[in-house]
Amino acid sequence: MKKSNILNTLRMQIALHYLKASGLILLLMCVILYYSIASVVLSEATSSTKTAVEKSGMYIDLYIDRLKAVSGLLAENAQLVTYFSSAERDPTIKHSLLSMIETTMATDRFIQSVVIVSKDGQVLSNEKGLIMSMSSNMMKEQWYVAAVNNGSKPVLTSARMQHFSMDKDNWVISISREIKNAEGQNIGVLLIDIQYKVIEDFLANLDLGKDGFSFIINDNGEVVYHKDTAYFENYLKQQQLQQIIANQAGYDKEKNTLTHTYKLNNADWTFVGVSSQDGLLMIKRQLLEIFLLVGMTLFIIAAVSVALFAGRITVPFQRLEKAMQNIEHGLKEIPIDEKGCFEAQSLAKYFNRMIGQIEKLMQEITEKEKHLRATEISALHSQINPHFLYNTLDTIVWMAEFNDSEKVIEITKALAQFFRLSLSGGNEMTTVENELDHVRQYLFIQKERYGDKLNYKIVCNQSIRNVRMPKILLQPIVENALYHGIRSVPRNGHIHISAIASGDDVELIVRDNGQGFDVKQLNRESTEKRTKLGGVGIKNVDQRIKLYYGPNYGITINSSLTIGTTVTIKIPQEMN
Repeated sequence: MKKSNILNTLRMQIALHYLKASGLILLLMCVILYYSIASVVLSEATSSTKTAVEKSGMYIDLYIDRLKAVSGLLAENAQLVTYFSSAERDPTIKHSLLSMIETTMATDRFIQSVVIVSKDGQVLSNEKGLIMSMSSNMMKEQWYVAAVNNGSKPVLTSARMQHFSMDKDNWVISISREIKNAEGQNIGVLLIDIQYKVIEDFLANLDLGKDGFSFIINDNGEVVYHKDTAYFENYLKQQQLQQIIANQAGYDKEKNTLTHTYKLNNADWTFVGVSSQDGLLMIKRQLLEIFLLVGMTLFIIAAVSVALFAGRITVPFQRLEKAMQNIEHGLKEIPIDEKGCFEAQSLAKYFNRMIGQIEKLMQEITEKEKHLRATEISALHSQINPHFLYNTLDTIVWMAEFNDSEKVIEITKALAQFFRLSLSGGNEMTTVENELDHVRQYLFIQKERYGDKLNYKIVCNQSIRNVRMPKILLQPIVENALYHGIRSVPRNGHIHISAIASGDDVELIVRDNGQGFDVKQLNRESTEKRTKLGGVGIKNVDQRIKLYYGPNYGITINSSLTIGTTVTIKIPQEMN
């Protein structure tokens, strides 16, 4: 009876602690997941809004930039300058200029009109019967002077720059450009009017949510674009837009909006997008409902399970724990008492299976490590890329232009041989003889580019010609010797390559008389600095050798400033 009471008490203690821990964990997980998911959704919404606003702003920016380029081409047209500079103006040139205006308008359906006004009041335009204030001295006209001083900034006006009305169909975006003669004196003004709806077309696909909106405001605080025309004449509404810009762009929790601004490069405009986060509120509400439902369900399941199994799991699992501790003495199947609850019986059955599977997995891991080693070798090899192809092709083109067909044929053959040896039929291994031939083709091509600046010599011990080795070990070393060694010194450079037998090993030695470097200092430099000095290429070659042959093989570097560098590659002798 007492034993039964003790078991019941233990089961109750386990149940209470389990339920408390489960409740706290569930609550903590729900809180963390809620804020994490909400943060991710908000981050995605922020990124989406930023991308959409900047994309639309960039489209408008690019369009204005194109209009500036068009206005520049028109204003600097030689015929136009000649026509406006002459006292007597040739009708033929005028006809040509009018044709140019028509051509310009045909390239852009949003251009409403192109008006060119000379300083003495003559007008060239696609429109007839223009209503504009004109005189024989246009510098007395206010709108003319304003157009000259405006540079090429786009300005929102009514058509023909008359009194501004609230009829959007009559609105245009005007870009002006001063026309100057050869002495830099003003001889006229170019005006290009673009239909206001061009902005609406660019922003038609901008999705800012149900209550979202966008607007454009210039540096003077004047509204350039808003879908609600009331903002163009209501001062209080304009102040609201100014306040939006003044506040830091981002998420407004109170209004549930995301704001992002984009400053146009080609105008004194600021494009602002205010996105209403309708979906964010809905997602938060759904998350709360889901977490509440899941949390209650899990808590009920935890309470039921602990009440049923708390007393049954203690002893069987203690026995199983002892059996698992015996694994330290070796992977041997151990007889286990399989009495107890179903879970304990299942674990006991699978325990012995696990022992056998562990042995099998260890064998598989050994095989996979071999494959991984081969994969790492391939990955390192792929980083060694002979990037001189462009310069070689450029040299071939240059020689072809000078009809030096003999040299073109020689370099082309060398390049073909170089890549044939690089590919080597898809094999990772080659011979010392082929590796030396590979670097010989590389140096032959570089010799054609650098001339007397580059001299080289390649020697090989005949007894090791057929020794097998990983391909493309020498070329990165020689490339470093050329680009980071002899190319920057004033004297003629020399690269000496030798392949010799050293006991049971082979040494491939590359010497140059370049500028050299401090090896210890190089090791202390940043990765970017080592990359500039060619250290990454040498490191990759050294890693490949060690992956193939182990830590006893690899690269040794000896270098002295202003004297030169010697790089020694050590590999074992492996004959075909």
